[in-house]
Amino acid sequence: MQKTKNKRPAPRKPNTPPADKDDILSQELCSLALAQEDDLRHAVRRYLRQGKDAVLYGAIELARGEDADAYRTLKEAVEEDAGTVLLCKGDGPEMEINAFAIPLFVHSLGGLREAEGFQDEAAYAALLDSFTSAGLEGPKARVVLVQHAYDLAEMERISASQLNAMVHEAAAAMMDKKVAEAPALLRSIAGWQPSAFGAADEAVELRFLLGFALKRADDPFYAMPAAGKKQDAWFEARMQRYQDWTVSAAPLVQRCLAGADRAGALRLNFLYQDLFHGALQQGKSEHWMLAMMAEFGAALDSQGPARAVITLVETDEDAALGVQLIGAAGELAHADRRLDVGDDVEAELDDLRDALATLGIDDVTVELTAP
Repeated sequence: MQKTKNKRPAPRKPNTPPADKDDILSQELCSLALAQEDDLRHAVRRYLRQGKDAVLYGAIELARGEDADAYRTLKEAVEEDAGTVLLCKGDGPEMEINAFAIPLFVHSLGGLREAEGFQDEAAYAALLDSFTSAGLEGPKARVVLVQHAYDLAEMERISASQLNAMVHEAAAAMMDKKVAEAPALLRSIAGWQPSAFGAADEAVELRFLLGFALKRADDPFYAMPAAGKKQDAWFEARMQRYQDWTVSAAPLVQRCLAGADRAGALRLNFLYQDLFHGALQQGKSEHWMLAMMAEFGAALDSQGPARAVITLVETDEDAALGVQLIGAAGELAHADRRLDVGDDVEAELDDLRDALATLGIDDVTVELTAP
């Protein structure tokens, strides 16, 4: 009988699947944030250029559970570098371009119609010019405004890397002075969510004007004074210019949002102009507050007087301020205001108290400790 050699058994395949490459990169990026490494911003910009949103958002979530300072540092780095890009062409000066947005609530009868938006070319041209003539941007800045009013869902779908690509596309169009393809920008205009408003319904809708401003990185118009009275005056002047603009530009925005027969009837409530992510957060926060007030107001109309109780709602992943509306028969309505790491809880409570007071609810009990 022929002898056979004993063979070493084949190694068993591990039951645990290998770590996903994106997960490994997220952990490495989180580690840079935890250590406050100088390479953090370089890594963030690299992943933005490569379109690796999964790596960026994965790292942010890891940092969120590890350390509040690292979380804020990484989140701010991703948001800033996604929406602001420094460029230099040839021997020219260093240029900066950023994405900004203006949230606004539009009151109308029957709701806005997407097909009517930005059909008035004269109004659009005047609105575009107003950003520099009214002092929202510097006199030497170049501004482009997307000819579309974004709804909240469209804004939320724009990822960090897509926003970064949109900024680069806008820069190419303004600096190269030629028509360039803009696939990321076109992809961002996904269309509004369906509306349930009837023709006779009074509608309140959140929309965002989205634009890009290109200027020299050392433009003195944007130089903020050191902390103190001069800085306070600088911000006050900036705010006054914006408030004046909301009055003078309102008719132009109306004409950009609706046809000639409906534009004049629109009522606009502007929130503050900010960089993309700041404006998005403003809009989301105010949208939540108005939705809560509408629900609570309807409950008060049908059930009569009530009091409010605000408590801390915590899970393993999240925390929120839970707002209960309590009447004679028990709970009438409930809403949770999500808290992010580092949020000013007292400021959030003040906002909730103000909103409840607007509804005539002065009996408010707070039962929580700051998370």
